[in-house]
Amino acid sequence: MNLNRPKLWTKDFIIVSSVNFFLTLVFYLLVVMIAVFAVKEYHASASQAGLVTGIFIIGALIGRLLIGRLINTIGRKRMLFIGLGFFTLTTCLYFAEMGLTFLLFNRLVHGISLGIASTATGTIVAQIIPLTRRGEGIGYYSMSSTLATAVGPFLGLYMSQHTSFRMIFSFCVAAGVFSLITAVFLYVPPLEASAKSSAMKGFKLSSFMEPKALPIAFITLVSAFCYSSVLSFINFYAIKIGLVNAASFFFIVYAGAVLVSRPFTGPLMDTKGANYIMYPAFIMLGAGMLLLSSASHGLTLLIAGALIGLGFGNIQSITQAIAVKLTPSHRMGLATSTFFIFLDAGLGFGPYLLGLIIPKTGYSTLYIIMGIMALTTTILYYFLHGKKEKTDMAGINA
Repeated sequence: MNLNRPKLWTKDFIIVSSVNFFLTLVFYLLVVMIAVFAVKEYHASASQAGLVTGIFIIGALIGRLLIGRLINTIGRKRMLFIGLGFFTLTTCLYFAEMGLTFLLFNRLVHGISLGIASTATGTIVAQIIPLTRRGEGIGYYSMSSTLATAVGPFLGLYMSQHTSFRMIFSFCVAAGVFSLITAVFLYVPPLEASAKSSAMKGFKLSSFMEPKALPIAFITLVSAFCYSSVLSFINFYAIKIGLVNAASFFFIVYAGAVLVSRPFTGPLMDTKGANYIMYPAFIMLGAGMLLLSSASHGLTLLIAGALIGLGFGNIQSITQAIAVKLTPSHRMGLATSTFFIFLDAGLGFGPYLLGLIIPKTGYSTLYIIMGIMALTTTILYYFLHGKKEKTDMAGINA
């Protein structure tokens, strides 16, 4: 054991990972039940219920655009408290019975607060992780999101069947309050004076996004677009092919595959470079989609879930690590914001666009198309980042 190796599992790393877990948990828990709440409580139509769900993503995108520009000026921990404060407040407002329009407005502001808080946690964690363990650290940090994507929907569905909406919202408020209290004990190292003073004036692209992170963020968008077909339509597909029981374990298997692989993929990126993870990950994501398209019984469906977890689960964490590695420390906020904007765009707009073609293709053909897209993304990755990976990493680690 190398005693001189920088410590990763510090108090601050655990706190910021925990806060991110509860933020993501509440997001996914509400995603699976808020449309039902809108229909039952406010008699919303199907399209209105869909808007109640989707407007949250729009809010998150707005929040990320805002924070990337302001986080260094206001301060990273202060921005986290602002996000968590509004996140908790807007969660409380779900109790207010003020009509569908107010619910839509609250969902939008709730999304903005999530965008602010989660981008702050992503920026802070990139700052506190030792440089030589950044790939490994971000990999472990993103496990908090991975766990939440499995636990959140499960809790949402379970609580919807066994408790009231008020109990669900109470649980979400408790998660927000816990995050606020926990964040009090978080120490964020101060930025250098030069970083604080580098105010971004005007309305250039570089004032809202990090140009160096754009190529890898675009890879994230394409991969997230592919994965959105699973996130949104796996239950409909399972009903059609008669594998509903197996589908209930799909995201548990997905999360398990990510958790098993994460202790290896992060350190491998730090020692060998991102290409050693990314190319196999694209292949596994594509293979998982193609296997999913031909699933005829439960085991096949779950194996597809494991492959997709090994694929997209690692693509998501490695691309985030690449985005911050390529960026100067004082622009990490913008790099993190840029990464999440493209991730959210793929996950948020993908279901709408794919929903337009499903009536023509069916679910099985859709997953074949997504599998081919995932496999061909290897070529896109090569030209946008892969071919210069060794040069860039050598320059950064010098």
